[in-house]
Amino acid sequence: MQAYPIKFTPILKEKIWGGEKLSEILNKKTDLKNVGESWEISGVQDNISTVANGVYKGKSLNDLIKIHKSKFLGKQNIDVFGENFPLLIKFLDAKTNLSVQVHPDDEMAKAQHNSFGKTEMWYIMNSDEDAEIVLGLKDNNMDKSVLGDINASNVEHIFNTEKVKQGDSYFIPAGKIHAIGAGVLAAEIQQTSDITYRVYDWDRTDDHGQQRELHTELAITATKTFPSTGKSNYTLEQEKACKLVDCDFFTTNIFEVKGFQKRTIKTIDSFIIYMCVEGKAEITVNQNSEFVAMGETVLIPANSDDVIFNSQGSKLLEVYIDSRNSESKKMAS
Repeated sequence: MQAYPIKFTPILKEKIWGGEKLSEILNKKTDLKNVGESWEISGVQDNISTVANGVYKGKSLNDLIKIHKSKFLGKQNIDVFGENFPLLIKFLDAKTNLSVQVHPDDEMAKAQHNSFGKTEMWYIMNSDEDAEIVLGLKDNNMDKSVLGDINASNVEHIFNTEKVKQGDSYFIPAGKIHAIGAGVLAAEIQQTSDITYRVYDWDRTDDHGQQRELHTELAITATKTFPSTGKSNYTLEQEKACKLVDCDFFTTNIFEVKGFQKRTIKTIDSFIIYMCVEGKAEITVNQNSEFVAMGETVLIPANSDDVIFNSQGSKLLEVYIDSRNSESKKMAS
Protein backbone atom coordinates (compact mmCIF):
# COMPACT_ATOMS: atom_id res chain seq x y z
CA MET A 1 0.00 0.00 0.00
CA GLN A 2 1.22 3.50 -0.79
CA ALA A 3 1.50 5.32 2.51
CA TYR A 4 0.70 9.02 2.64
CA PRO A 5 -1.44 11.36 4.79
CA ILE A 6 -4.92 10.36 3.64
CA LYS A 7 -7.75 12.89 3.89
CA PHE A 8 -11.42 11.95 3.76
CA THR A 9 -14.42 14.03 2.73
CA PRO A 10 -16.25 15.15 5.89
CA ILE A 11 -19.83 13.92 6.34
CA LEU A 12 -21.80 16.81 7.84
CA LYS A 13 -24.86 16.25 10.01
CA GLU A 14 -27.67 18.69 10.78
CA LYS A 15 -28.74 18.50 14.43
CA ILE A 16 -31.45 20.19 16.46
CA TRP A 17 -28.66 21.48 18.72
CA GLY A 18 -26.15 22.36 15.96
CA GLY A 19 -24.79 25.78 15.07
CA GLU A 20 -22.36 27.63 12.79
CA LYS A 21 -18.92 27.02 14.34
CA LEU A 22 -18.07 24.06 12.11
CA SER A 23 -18.31 26.34 9.07
CA GLU A 24 -17.19 29.62 10.66
CA ILE A 25 -14.29 28.34 12.79
CA LEU A 26 -13.36 25.00 11.19
CA ASN A 27 -14.13 26.09 7.61
CA LYS A 28 -16.44 23.19 6.74
CA LYS A 29 -18.07 23.97 3.40
CA THR A 30 -21.83 23.44 3.53
CA ASP A 31 -25.23 24.90 2.70
CA LEU A 32 -26.79 22.99 5.60
CA LYS A 33 -28.18 24.80 8.62
CA ASN A 34 -27.57 23.94 12.28
CA VAL A 35 -24.64 21.63 11.51
CA GLY A 36 -23.80 19.79 14.70
CA GLU A 37 -21.32 17.13 13.58
CA SER A 38 -18.59 16.62 11.03
CA TRP A 39 -17.84 12.92 10.68
CA GLU A 40 -14.19 13.00 9.66
CA ILE A 41 -13.53 9.26 9.35
CA SER A 42 -16.45 6.85 9.55
CA GLY A 43 -17.06 3.18 8.96
CA VAL A 44 -20.67 3.39 10.19
CA GLN A 45 -23.12 1.72 7.81
CA ASP A 46 -24.59 4.19 5.28
CA ASN A 47 -21.96 6.74 6.37
CA ILE A 48 -18.76 5.31 4.91
CA SER A 49 -16.00 7.89 4.38
CA THR A 50 -14.51 8.54 0.92
CA VAL A 51 -10.87 9.46 0.26
CA ALA A 52 -10.47 13.09 -0.82
CA ASN A 53 -6.82 13.20 -1.91
CA GLY A 54 -3.91 11.32 -3.48
CA VAL A 55 -3.77 8.06 -5.40
CA TYR A 56 -6.74 6.57 -3.54
CA LYS A 57 -9.03 9.57 -4.15
CA GLY A 58 -12.60 8.35 -4.65
CA LYS A 59 -12.01 5.05 -2.87
CA SER A 60 -14.11 4.32 0.19
CA LEU A 61 -12.67 3.56 3.61
CA ASN A 62 -14.04 0.04 3.21
CA ASP A 63 -12.26 -0.32 -0.15
CA LEU A 64 -8.91 0.46 1.48
CA ILE A 65 -9.53 -2.04 4.27
CA LYS A 66 -10.67 -4.80 1.91
CA ILE A 67 -7.76 -4.35 -0.50
CA HIS A 68 -4.88 -3.53 1.84
CA LYS A 69 -5.97 -5.15 5.12
CA SER A 70 -3.17 -5.13 7.72
CA LYS A 71 -1.03 -2.69 5.71
CA PHE A 72 -3.81 -0.18 6.25
CA LEU A 73 -5.32 -1.12 9.62
CA GLY A 74 -2.51 -3.03 11.31
CA LYS A 75 -2.30 -6.79 11.88
CA GLN A 76 -3.76 -6.75 15.39
CA ASN A 77 -6.69 -4.60 14.30
CA ILE A 78 -7.50 -7.04 11.48
CA ASP A 79 -7.34 -9.92 13.98
CA VAL A 80 -9.68 -8.17 16.44
CA PHE A 81 -12.04 -6.18 14.20
CA GLY A 82 -11.84 -7.98 10.86
CA GLU A 83 -12.65 -5.58 8.02
CA ASN A 84 -14.60 -3.19 10.29
CA PHE A 85 -13.06 0.21 10.90
CA PRO A 86 -12.99 0.40 14.70
CA LEU A 87 -13.22 4.16 15.33
CA LEU A 88 -15.51 7.07 14.50
CA ILE A 89 -13.77 10.47 14.38
CA LYS A 90 -15.81 13.68 14.68
CA PHE A 91 -15.88 17.39 15.35
CA LEU A 92 -18.98 18.66 17.19
CA ASP A 93 -20.56 22.11 17.58
CA ALA A 94 -23.22 22.50 20.27
CA LYS A 95 -25.12 25.76 19.84
CA THR A 96 -27.57 24.45 22.43
CA ASN A 97 -27.29 21.56 24.88
CA LEU A 98 -27.06 18.04 23.53
CA SER A 99 -29.46 15.61 25.12
CA VAL A 100 -28.26 13.99 28.32
CA GLN A 101 -27.42 10.48 27.20
CA VAL A 102 -25.62 7.25 27.88
CA HIS A 103 -24.13 4.57 25.62
CA PRO A 104 -24.08 0.79 26.11
CA ASP A 105 -20.90 -1.19 26.63
CA ASP A 106 -19.86 -3.91 24.17
CA GLU A 107 -21.78 -6.64 25.99
CA MET A 108 -25.08 -4.77 26.06
CA ALA A 109 -24.67 -3.39 22.53
CA LYS A 110 -24.00 -6.88 21.19
CA ALA A 111 -27.09 -8.29 22.90
CA GLN A 112 -29.43 -5.42 22.05
CA HIS A 113 -28.17 -4.24 18.64
CA ASN A 114 -25.51 -6.69 17.39
CA SER A 115 -23.13 -3.75 17.48
CA PHE A 116 -20.05 -2.40 19.23
CA GLY A 117 -20.57 -0.37 22.37
CA LYS A 118 -19.58 3.25 22.57
CA THR A 119 -16.69 4.47 24.68
CA GLU A 120 -15.56 7.96 23.67
CA MET A 121 -13.54 11.03 24.59
CA TRP A 122 -13.77 14.78 24.04
CA TYR A 123 -11.11 17.43 23.50
CA ILE A 124 -12.48 20.96 23.94
CA MET A 125 -11.29 23.15 21.04
CA ASN A 126 -13.35 26.24 21.75
CA SER A 127 -16.00 27.22 24.29
CA ASP A 128 -18.18 30.18 25.14
CA GLU A 129 -17.77 31.76 28.55
CA ASP A 130 -19.29 29.60 31.31
CA ALA A 131 -19.98 26.67 28.90
CA GLU A 132 -20.63 23.41 30.73
CA ILE A 133 -20.80 19.69 30.18
CA VAL A 134 -22.74 16.99 32.03
CA LEU A 135 -20.60 14.22 33.51
CA GLY A 136 -22.31 11.51 35.53
CA LEU A 137 -24.81 11.72 38.36
CA LYS A 138 -24.46 14.33 41.08
CA ASP A 139 -24.54 11.54 43.67
CA ASN A 140 -23.20 8.11 42.71
CA ASN A 141 -25.43 6.56 45.36
CA MET A 142 -28.53 7.93 43.66
CA ASP A 143 -31.12 5.32 42.65
CA LYS A 144 -30.95 5.01 38.86
CA SER A 145 -34.74 4.94 38.68
CA VAL A 146 -34.61 8.73 39.03
CA LEU A 147 -33.65 8.79 35.33
CA GLY A 148 -37.28 8.05 34.55
CA ASP A 149 -38.57 11.18 36.26
CA ILE A 150 -36.47 14.14 35.14
CA ASN A 151 -37.88 17.58 34.44
CA ALA A 152 -36.83 21.23 34.43
CA SER A 153 -37.46 21.57 38.16
CA ASN A 154 -35.18 18.74 39.32
CA VAL A 155 -32.60 18.29 36.52
CA GLU A 156 -29.94 20.40 38.26
CA HIS A 157 -30.12 18.12 41.30
CA ILE A 158 -29.59 14.91 39.30
CA PHE A 159 -26.66 15.51 36.95
CA ASN A 160 -23.11 16.59 37.73
CA THR A 161 -21.98 19.55 35.61
CA GLU A 162 -18.52 21.00 35.02
CA LYS A 163 -17.39 24.22 33.35
CA VAL A 164 -14.97 23.70 30.45
CA LYS A 165 -12.36 25.69 28.58
CA GLN A 166 -10.15 25.24 25.53
CA GLY A 167 -7.66 22.40 26.01
CA ASP A 168 -9.74 20.38 28.47
CA SER A 169 -10.04 16.68 27.70
CA TYR A 170 -12.48 14.10 29.07
CA PHE A 171 -12.75 10.32 28.87
CA ILE A 172 -16.35 9.04 28.63
CA PRO A 173 -16.48 5.25 29.11
CA ALA A 174 -19.59 3.37 28.02
CA GLY A 175 -22.19 3.59 30.77
CA LYS A 176 -21.35 7.14 31.85
CA ILE A 177 -24.13 9.73 31.75
CA HIS A 178 -22.95 12.75 29.74
CA ALA A 179 -23.84 15.71 27.53
CA ILE A 180 -21.95 18.47 25.76
CA GLY A 181 -23.43 21.82 26.72
CA ALA A 182 -24.24 24.92 24.70
CA GLY A 183 -21.26 26.84 23.37
CA VAL A 184 -18.79 23.95 23.12
CA LEU A 185 -16.78 23.01 20.02
CA ALA A 186 -15.06 19.66 20.49
CA ALA A 187 -13.13 16.87 18.83
CA GLU A 188 -14.62 13.47 19.59
CA ILE A 189 -12.99 10.05 19.28
CA GLN A 190 -15.18 7.00 19.83
CA GLN A 191 -15.79 3.38 19.01
CA THR A 192 -17.59 2.75 15.75
CA SER A 193 -21.14 2.93 16.99
CA ASP A 194 -24.08 5.28 16.60
CA ILE A 195 -26.11 3.91 19.52
CA THR A 196 -27.34 6.53 21.97
CA TYR A 197 -29.86 6.17 24.80
CA ARG A 198 -31.43 9.56 25.39
CA VAL A 199 -32.12 10.25 29.08
CA TYR A 200 -33.31 13.88 29.05
CA ASP A 201 -33.70 16.39 26.20
CA TRP A 202 -34.32 19.64 28.09
CA ASP A 203 -38.08 19.47 27.30
CA ARG A 204 -37.49 20.87 23.80
CA THR A 205 -39.70 20.18 20.79
CA ASP A 206 -39.18 20.06 17.03
CA ASP A 207 -40.93 22.19 14.37
CA HIS A 208 -44.03 20.05 14.79
CA GLY A 209 -44.18 20.45 18.56
CA GLN A 210 -42.97 16.90 19.17
CA GLN A 211 -40.38 15.93 21.76
CA ARG A 212 -37.62 13.55 20.76
CA GLU A 213 -37.89 9.98 22.00
CA LEU A 214 -36.32 9.07 25.31
CA HIS A 215 -34.88 5.59 25.98
CA THR A 216 -35.36 5.47 29.74
CA GLU A 217 -35.38 1.73 30.44
CA LEU A 218 -32.37 1.03 28.24
CA ALA A 219 -30.57 4.01 29.77
CA ILE A 220 -31.20 2.76 33.32
CA THR A 221 -29.78 -0.64 32.35
CA ALA A 222 -26.75 0.88 30.63
CA THR A 223 -25.86 3.49 33.27
CA LYS A 224 -22.86 2.88 35.51
CA THR A 225 -21.19 5.06 38.13
CA PHE A 226 -17.57 6.18 38.08
CA PRO A 227 -15.38 7.71 40.80
CA SER A 228 -13.82 10.32 38.50
CA THR A 229 -15.03 12.95 36.03
CA GLY A 230 -12.55 11.49 33.53
CA LYS A 231 -10.74 14.80 33.03
CA SER A 232 -7.17 14.40 31.75
CA ASN A 233 -4.40 16.09 33.67
CA TYR A 234 -1.54 16.87 31.34
CA THR A 235 1.19 19.43 30.69
CA LEU A 236 2.49 19.97 27.16
CA GLU A 237 6.25 19.55 26.85
CA GLN A 238 8.30 20.55 23.82
CA GLU A 239 8.51 17.79 21.19
CA LYS A 240 6.85 15.29 23.51
CA ALA A 241 3.43 13.67 23.17
CA CYS A 242 1.25 13.83 26.27
CA LYS A 243 -1.18 11.00 26.82
CA LEU A 244 -4.83 12.02 27.20
CA VAL A 245 -6.54 8.60 27.04
CA ASP A 246 -5.24 5.04 26.94
CA CYS A 247 -7.96 2.38 26.93
CA ASP A 248 -8.84 -0.89 25.24
CA PHE A 249 -10.50 0.94 22.37
CA PHE A 250 -8.08 3.76 21.50
CA THR A 251 -5.08 5.75 22.65
CA THR A 252 -5.05 9.53 22.22
CA ASN A 253 -2.03 11.77 22.67
CA ILE A 254 -1.64 15.51 22.19
CA PHE A 255 1.52 17.32 21.10
CA GLU A 256 2.58 20.74 19.95
CA VAL A 257 4.59 21.39 16.77
CA LYS A 258 6.91 24.39 16.45
CA GLY A 259 9.36 23.96 13.60
CA PHE A 260 10.26 20.48 12.30
CA GLN A 261 9.46 17.37 14.31
CA LYS A 262 9.92 13.71 13.40
CA ARG A 263 8.00 10.87 14.99
CA THR A 264 8.91 7.22 14.47
CA ILE A 265 5.74 5.14 14.32
CA LYS A 266 6.87 1.82 12.85
CA THR A 267 6.53 0.09 16.24
CA ILE A 268 2.82 0.99 16.41
CA ASP A 269 0.80 -1.84 14.84
CA SER A 270 -2.10 0.41 13.87
CA PHE A 271 -3.23 3.15 11.54
CA ILE A 272 -2.65 6.57 13.14
CA ILE A 273 -5.03 9.52 12.89
CA TYR A 274 -3.95 13.13 13.34
CA MET A 275 -6.60 15.75 14.15
CA CYS A 276 -5.48 19.37 14.00
CA VAL A 277 -7.04 21.17 16.96
CA GLU A 278 -5.06 24.40 16.74
CA GLY A 279 -3.02 26.20 14.06
CA LYS A 280 -1.80 24.65 10.82
CA ALA A 281 0.81 21.98 10.08
CA GLU A 282 2.44 20.16 7.18
CA ILE A 283 2.50 16.37 7.59
CA THR A 284 4.86 14.28 5.46
CA VAL A 285 5.01 10.49 5.01
CA ASN A 286 7.33 8.87 2.45
CA GLN A 287 7.97 12.32 0.90
CA ASN A 288 4.21 12.80 0.40
CA SER A 289 2.93 15.93 2.17
CA GLU A 290 -0.44 17.35 3.15
CA PHE A 291 -1.33 20.48 5.07
CA VAL A 292 -3.88 20.27 7.87
CA ALA A 293 -5.51 23.30 9.43
CA MET A 294 -7.56 23.46 12.60
CA GLY A 295 -10.54 21.17 12.05
CA GLU A 296 -8.87 18.88 9.51
CA THR A 297 -7.93 15.22 9.90
CA VAL A 298 -5.56 12.79 8.18
CA LEU A 299 -5.00 9.05 8.50
CA ILE A 300 -1.56 7.46 8.21
CA PRO A 301 -1.66 3.78 7.12
CA ALA A 302 -0.16 1.17 9.42
CA ASN A 303 2.69 0.33 7.03
CA SER A 304 4.33 3.74 7.61
CA ASP A 305 7.64 4.15 9.43
CA ASP A 306 8.04 7.85 10.15
CA VAL A 307 5.98 11.02 10.10
CA ILE A 308 7.53 14.47 9.75
CA PHE A 309 5.69 17.57 10.96
CA ASN A 310 6.42 21.19 10.15
CA SER A 311 4.55 24.11 11.67
CA GLN A 312 4.99 27.61 13.01
CA GLY A 313 2.68 26.60 15.84
CA SER A 314 0.01 23.91 15.98
CA LYS A 315 -1.50 21.27 18.25
CA LEU A 316 -2.41 17.80 17.05
CA LEU A 317 -4.28 14.88 18.54
CA GLU A 318 -2.67 11.53 17.73
CA VAL A 319 -5.09 8.59 17.76
CA TYR A 320 -4.36 4.88 17.32
CA ILE A 321 -5.22 1.50 18.82
CA ASP A 322 -2.52 0.10 21.04
CA SER A 323 -2.03 -3.54 20.07
CA ARG A 324 -1.31 -4.46 23.71
CA ASN A 325 -4.70 -3.14 24.77
CA SER A 326 -6.59 -4.69 21.85
CA GLU A 327 -4.89 -8.04 22.50
CA SER A 328 -6.07 -8.04 26.12
CA LYS A 329 -9.55 -7.12 24.93
CA LYS A 330 -9.51 -9.98 22.41
CA MET A 331 -8.38 -12.47 25.07
CA ALA A 332 -11.12 -11.30 27.45
CA SER A 333 -13.91 -11.50 24.86
